[in-house]
Amino acid sequence: MDIKYFATFRDITGELTRSLDSTPATLGELLELLSRRYGSTFRNAVFEGEELSSVAVILVNGRNVHHTGGLATQLHEHDLVSVFPMVAGG
Repeated sequence: MDIKYFATFRDITGELTRSLDSTPATLGELLELLSRRYGSTFRNAVFEGEELSSVAVILVNGRNVHHTGGLATQLHEHDLVSVFPMVAGG
């Protein structure tokens, strides 16, 4: 599984990408794992309490997880997870 970080998430993680040898079963498990790795700043950016943050945009294979089950989105070995901050502007 590969994870790509964009914008402020690159600053938070200090990485552009990360590859995992083992694949968590769900997005929630992945975000918990990454929160332990990157700390409270990452956790606060991807979670609101125990729910998925409304200011993080997370795609699995190009599909927004808000449309695929949120934290319960199933993950697979060859998935690409992209993590973006919410962006507004004109």
